Amino acid sequence: MLILGVILLIIGFVLHISFLWTIGVILVLIGAVLWVLGAAGRAVGGRRHWY
Repeated sequence: MLILGVILLIIGFVLHISFLWTIGVILVLIGAVLWVLGAAGRAVGGRRHWY
């Protein structure tokens, strides 16, 4: 989710498409929160590991 958000941020910035920029920011924030929770050892979505 983090990588997809960064890609959308870059595309939105280069092509001046604000919709992609907004979606990219949201995906980066959600991805960062999930990454921090997972790194802290917390179960995310009822699962400890995602395979």
